[in-house]
Amino acid sequence: MKATYTVFFLPIVIAVAGCATQQQMLDAKQSAAVQAATSRAQFDMNCQTTEATVLSRTMLQPALAGPLVAGPERAEFTIGVAGCGQRQEFIVICPEDTDGCFAANPR
Repeated sequence: MKATYTVFFLPIVIAVAGCATQQQMLDAKQSAAVQAATSRAQFDMNCQTTEATVLSRTMLQPALAGPLVAGPERAEFTIGVAGCGQRQEFIVICPEDTDGCFAANPR
């Protein structure tokens, strides 16, 4: 009987633990993502006084996810930056195993 409970509840526990881990990663990467979007916006808009707002954030699963080969998970942020009478939106990607982020203009 104990084995039945373990088989039933173990996947639920793993799923809940995975969600907490993803939220922690998003929280940890958010400041780097905002900085990447702000730096890109200041250059693109030629404006040093900007304000960034996180519009959305999610975890992207690896394109390759097999038993022998797997890509890194990536945090994806959509960040709006306003300044000097202009507004731009950036998609920022932060790979799991690095400290850096890449800000791209979605247009």
